[in-house]
Amino acid sequence: MALTTETVAAELDAASKVGDPAADALVSELIDNREVDGVNQLFRTINTLGPGQDRSHLPQRLARFLDEAEAEPPGWTEADVRAAEGFFAHHHGEVSMLQGTVGLIGTYLSPTGAFTLRSTGRLGGVKGPGRRLSQSSRLFVDMGNKNALRDRTLAATVTKVRLVHASVRQLHKKSGEWDYEKWGEPVSQKYTTGAACVFSVQILEAMKNLGIDVSKEDAHGFMCAWHYVNHYLGTPDKWLLPKDVGIVRDLWQQERTREWQKTDDGVFMTAQAVKFYRELLPPAVSDAFIAVIRVGLGDTYADMAGVPKSPIDIAAKPLAEGHKVVSGISGGLLGGTAKKTVGVNPYKEVLGTASKHFNEIERYALTHDKDDQPQMHQELGDDR
Repeated sequence: MALTTETVAAELDAASKVGDPAADALVSELIDNREVDGVNQLFRTINTLGPGQDRSHLPQRLARFLDEAEAEPPGWTEADVRAAEGFFAHHHGEVSMLQGTVGLIGTYLSPTGAFTLRSTGRLGGVKGPGRRLSQSSRLFVDMGNKNALRDRTLAATVTKVRLVHASVRQLHKKSGEWDYEKWGEPVSQKYTTGAACVFSVQILEAMKNLGIDVSKEDAHGFMCAWHYVNHYLGTPDKWLLPKDVGIVRDLWQQERTREWQKTDDGVFMTAQAVKFYRELLPPAVSDAFIAVIRVGLGDTYADMAGVPKSPIDIAAKPLAEGHKVVSGISGGLLGGTAKKTVGVNPYKEVLGTASKHFNEIERYALTHDKDDQPQMHQELGDDR
């Protein structure tokens, strides 16, 4: 039965108690047998776990799991592929940036999600936000790569993320520290589906806030892509996000008011992420970059996450009616070349530059210390 606005609250409550039995059983064995580092080495080897590769050298249970995980989403069609490719042909750079900023910070607004991420050390440890960004950037970048939905490279990347999620669940279970009554299952199906909403319809909302024109056809294509990703993350069909962007938007906006909250964990991780961006970007660019994130999230959620208000953002409102932006943002990025006419949205001038800078961060995160693949964990808080 498909999710509806009438059933979604009860279904997500049920999903909060469910992990991923097939992946959990596999990863539990890998952890018990101290094989996680070996699997991570396979993750780091380009295409080792990709489509069409010889899996005879893999542990038999891992090869069997990968074979079983290859089935396409129910009802997946060539039209879905073309729609997704159309979206990324028009918006790959912009959406990759927004998923890695607005999307990631959005996941920190889920109390359970924020606690899970911080407690595993994937953002709060010595490696800082670069590690968390590197864990996610491969997925964001791969989604828009040419033929990613045809040659199954995206499915392979998502399956690796699925195993990372399972490792987090198993480490919490083995630690005896997780409060199941309070939090439900670590990285539960509720969290997976909720995160898919954040990275799909919440990003479309951010694009609208920033004045980026997305056609109905392209919005549908982006939702098709996340339906595909949601499936390969191991989500059962009954909790799989529909391809209909209007339905998912209604579901998400209804549940967002129930789910998103301000927490110490979320604010802490947002502050670390902002610090990371500022350290990697020139001062003028970083101010504009943070303002982009605030406008994308909207003031209510930006305040909830603790995204700072920059002088640019504060000055924007009286100067750019209807857009909540200021020509000074473009000036900061483009050396004063922004149009100053009220009513012109300067973000259309700066988004390309902001995307360029952020994609440089993503490339850094993907290549720094050879951490270019999602990584499983052998111990809770091990910072890998």
